[in-house]
Amino acid sequence: MTSELFSPLSLRSGQVLDNRIAKAAMEENMAGDGQLPGKELSGLYRRWAAGGSGLLITGNVMVHAEALTGPGGVVLDEAAPLEPFAEWAEAGKSGGGAIWMQINHPGRQIASDMPGVVWGPSAVAVDLGRHSGRFGRPVAMTPEQIRATVTRYAVTARRAEQAGFDGVEVHAAHGYLLSQFLSPLVNKRTDDWGGSLENRARMLLDVVREVRAAVSPSFAVAVKLNSADFQRGGFDADDARQVIELLAPLGVDLVELSGGSYESPAMSGRPADARTQAREAYFLDLAKDLVTISPLPLMLTGGITRRRTAERVLDSGVALVGMGTALAVTPDLPDRWRQGREADARLRPVTWPDKALAATAGMAQVRHQMRRIARGRRPTPRTHPALALVSEQRRQRRALRRYRAWLSASRRAA
Repeated sequence: MTSELFSPLSLRSGQVLDNRIAKAAMEENMAGDGQLPGKELSGLYRRWAAGGSGLLITGNVMVHAEALTGPGGVVLDEAAPLEPFAEWAEAGKSGGGAIWMQINHPGRQIASDMPGVVWGPSAVAVDLGRHSGRFGRPVAMTPEQIRATVTRYAVTARRAEQAGFDGVEVHAAHGYLLSQFLSPLVNKRTDDWGGSLENRARMLLDVVREVRAAVSPSFAVAVKLNSADFQRGGFDADDARQVIELLAPLGVDLVELSGGSYESPAMSGRPADARTQAREAYFLDLAKDLVTISPLPLMLTGGITRRRTAERVLDSGVALVGMGTALAVTPDLPDRWRQGREADARLRPVTWPDKALAATAGMAQVRHQMRRIARGRRPTPRTHPALALVSEQRRQRRALRRYRAWLSASRRAA
């Protein structure tokens, strides 16, 4: 069966993707010793590479060793050895597609039991109601810390290219640091990085400029951006439109549209906004408005599991279809679509009334499937979310002990 889904996509950098299906970023939490990628991650990406996606985007790789989204996070900074990253890149390209590294700084979205720093544009904490204590209390970044962090993104991008990756995706969505600067609810600064949208976007734009300058012209640079935060008074679709226009002259190849944050987890299908109630292609309505005026190609991620939904997304004018959970359950789904087949199963839905806990359990379910795939085993989509969550918490505690020891040793050696 032929379809636009399986037509190539040429990007501004000259890179050509084999088809319009991308494995979107999902946080694997599979770092080995030294917060480095190991055999598990390579095994996982080799399996995905064989499944027919034109592009694989890694889970977020941290640009700052003292600021991780979780204790199992991978760090690529100036001190990290490149060989493990080269093996990861080789695995991701083994099926003939491209692999991009998503690069990120969590800002204030750092667990309260993590060592290191908890930074944000302002000292505004994550509000999760009775779960708010799960996150640390942020301190407002100084101008010097902002500039140093911008440089960290560029260092990570340069080293990703040296390791053999085909591009990077700058994460400016889901409530992480660059998204925090964009949000008027979180960014209360009165200096050059606060106030107007142009000021709130300054850090993201500086990151993109430095990243683009640090890599070769043929290396892809993408940005992941919220189409909206789904919080009253927050970053909205019109803000997204303006930011895309600001990014256009900076050599960006693609903008991936998603939405939400830990405070309003729209990316998991459990938003605070009724417009994205659990359904496929959560953000398609917003993307349709943006695609007609966007000067850059758009990728849409969020809840896509069936071929006809993916084709509907492309019919709207979106250039690339991103899938996460669907590929954690059926890693060869693109090849199945080529053959006119669909996935055999989907994950058990998490319908708990506590949205924050439900989102956490949903992520635990996905990671359970990824670990099975990494070990060459079949996914088990009917795994109960409570069991996946308990197992994930145990793994996180072990990873936290390793991370604390590694960070402490790194500080002593510095």
